Parts: sequence; structure tokens; C-alpha cells
Amino acid sequence: MLGISTRKVDDLMAALGGCSISRSEVSRICALLDEELAEFRDRPLDEPYPYVWFDATYEKVRQGGRIVSQAAVVAVGVRDSGEKSVLGLAVGASETEAFWVEFCRSLARRGLSGCQLVISDAHEGLRSALTQVFAGATWQRCKVHFLRNVASAVPKQHAPAVLAVVKSIFLQPTRETARDAVVQALSVLEPRFPGVASKLRDAENDVLAYLDFPVDHWRSISSTNAIERVNAELDRRAKVVGIFPNTASLVRLFTAVLQDQHDEWQDGRRHFSQQSMARILNPDGPPLLTNPLTGGIAA
Repeated sequence: MLGISTRKVDDLMAALGGCSISRSEVSRICALLDEELAEFRDRPLDEPYPYVWFDATYEKVRQGGRIVSQAAVVAVGVRDSGEKSVLGLAVGASETEAFWVEFCRSLARRGLSGCQLVISDAHEGLRSALTQVFAGATWQRCKVHFLRNVASAVPKQHAPAVLAVVKSIFLQPTRETARDAVVQALSVLEPRFPGVASKLRDAENDVLAYLDFPVDHWRSISSTNAIERVNAELDRRAKVVGIFPNTASLVRLFTAVLQDQHDEWQDGRRHFSQQSMARILNPDGPPLLTNPLTGGIAA
């Protein structure tokens, strides 16, 4: 029922030695399940979420007699107390600007507020939506996606050396040394790889936005890895289904997986400590001493 057809349910029941199940019974059970899952997707977001990650994955769905690819977009946030939460899910034909805008506005309508940093890749439609809906938030361009973009811009044999130069920027222990590393990297790259130098110059502020936030958070907020692990689990579960019989089945399965993940995060563990989260609300307070290169993120 979570992404499978009535026929497959019948096959499963037969394999277990049970009786077949009617289409009407499957529909009734799915309707009850959909109601419960919709409550999770539409629940109020009545706490501040200083950090929000956005990402998308694509799955195959039967639609109008054809097999099409549909985008499933997900938002994950961290509350000001440090706990991680699944904020929302939407499924659409593609990642158009209008689709991303509606998704972001749906989060705002449910009460999403207090966003100080939004983390995503550089998808143009998403970028435009974030600018429109979260105008007061800073955008962090995922450093991992940026590095992939850099690697694709140079001949394969030169990629390791070029990446080593750019990666050195993200290994710096302070805001000041990171900015100095950008200057050094530009001086090295400009003579032989002016295109990469231009990319770095244009992306500098966005890809280093994390530097203005607590040092304990840098490793996590500088990329979309925190949400890509969630999407990897969605993809793993989708492979079991193969091709979804319809969009509703895709939404049903993904919501169920996301609700399980959300509940797991509510067990008292924090993604970030309360002490480090307090630094967002009080940026002029005493600095934390944790080195970002050695961690600082709670389990």
C-alpha cells in the first residue's frame, strides 16, 4: 500500500498464505493512511528554525499511460533548541521556479519563521524562490555541489590539483584565514584556469556564508549533506518499488519514510548543542572554542 499496486498486495497476501484483498479494501486503508500522513505534512511549524536545508530527488511514476519522472522536494530544519526536523515534502512534474515558490510559501503558511540561513544547491528556480519567500535569510550555496561544478570546468587530469587549491579554503579555522585563502587560490588559479577563478570569485560570498555562523556548525551548514542523507534513504526505498503506480503512492511512501525519520530525531538528541545555538541569538557573546575541523556536531 505504501507505493505498491493492489495486484502486488494480493501477491504478497497469497505468498503469506492469506486471502486476497479487494481494491475497495486497499482504497479504504490507503484513505485512512493518507489522512494520517497529511496531518504530518500539514502540521503547524510553530517554532523558529534558524537553519533550513532544501533538496530534491527524482522518481519514476506511471501517469496517463506513460512513465514519467517526478521531482520530490524536501525541506529539513533545525529548531533554535538544536533538534532536527523534517519540515515538508512536495511532488511535482519538475523543479520549476513556480513549483519551488509554492513549496516555500506552503512552509511559510504553516508558520515557518526565524530562518537565518537556508542551504541548497544553486538550482535557479530554487534560488529565486528562496529570495522571494525567505528574503531576510542568508543563502549558503552547498560547497560540495560547488566543488563538483569546479571539477567539471577543467580537464580531468587537472581536476585533483584544482580541487586541492579550492578545498584549502574550506579547511581554514577562522573567517579571516578563509578569506585570505580565497585570495591565494585566485592568484594560483587565474593564470592557468581563469574560468575556475571566475567561478570562485562569483561564488565566494555565497559558498562562504557559513563563516558568519557559530564555528561548531560549519561542517554541517556548509553543504546539503544533512538532507542528502535523508534523500538517499528515500531513493533506497523507492528502488524497492521501482515504478510508482501513481503520484499519490509516491507521496504516501515518502511521507511515511520522512515521518519515521522525523520521529527518530525527536528522541532527545540534538543536531547542535543548545550552547552553540544560543550563539545565533546572541552573536556578540563569548566565542565557542570548538575547532570546526574536529567536529562539534552532536550525534
